[in-house]
Amino acid sequence: MPNTETREEFLDWAKKRALAYLDRGDLRNAVVSMCSDLKKNPRVYDANTPAVIALCQLGIFKMDQGAAEVRYWIEDFR
Repeated sequence: MPNTETREEFLDWAKKRALAYLDRGDLRNAVVSMCSDLKKNPRVYDANTPAVIALCQLGIFKMDQGAAEVRYWIEDFR
């Protein structure tokens, strides 16, 4: 995990890591990476909230819809 200064920098780092998996065709690890990274920085998301759990469940659902949907899911994090 980088020593980031801002929330935006952290999200950019997490997205790049997840998209690297996706670019290799590994949808599962793309979703796992994004969810795992979200839980690493409480300044970004509180890992214990129902919202984070729901976002990760949505990512799992998106895997069944294909790589384009997973990419949209990752890139849409704000």
